[in-house]
Amino acid sequence: MAWRDNLHSRFVAWMKILLPLAALGILSTLFMISDRFDPTDTLPVAGIDLQERAQSLGATRATFAGVSAEGHEISLHTERARPSAENPRLILARDVTSQLLLSTGVEIDLSSLTGEIDQSDNSTTLTGDVRIMTSSGYVLTSEHLIARFDRLYAESPGPVAGQAPAGDLTAGRMVLANPPDSDGPHLVFSNGVKLIYRPQEPGE
Repeated sequence: MAWRDNLHSRFVAWMKILLPLAALGILSTLFMISDRFDPTDTLPVAGIDLQERAQSLGATRATFAGVSAEGHEISLHTERARPSAENPRLILARDVTSQLLLSTGVEIDLSSLTGEIDQSDNSTTLTGDVRIMTSSGYVLTSEHLIARFDRLYAESPGPVAGQAPAGDLTAGRMVLANPPDSDGPHLVFSNGVKLIYRPQEPGE
């Protein structure tokens, strides 16, 4: 039993020396770490690209609709729309389709890959594989079309080509408008109009 008491005494004596030393080591480490931290320093802030955040805002399957001053119904649909980072009143759209129901009963369907909707002047610009289809028999394509929401007006300032009721049609410019002194909407082609007449076969 004496050797056990002696071992226990030695163990306790060593612990009295080692434990305070260990405590001092831990405290000195904490002080060294705290010296490297300046409480006056501001917390790091993650960099945010405001322009990128603005461009990420938007809506899917957005719809714009209204009635023109002449009573024509105009609607526009897009799969994706977001405000422009440079001009918040300019809406950038993708996969655009538009429908015009004229007061005469004629329906016009428009579609394009992209579009810009300018809320400041109630206009839209369609670009990229623009397609124009009317219930009166026109099926046309263009690369650029400008249209308005407040009144009936659509213009392709560049070439258009496709099918007309009477045959194959090409022109350098197309305008759909409802002039105040006219009896209704008119589709006018200009700048080198070429029509290849194709008579309909009996029964068509």
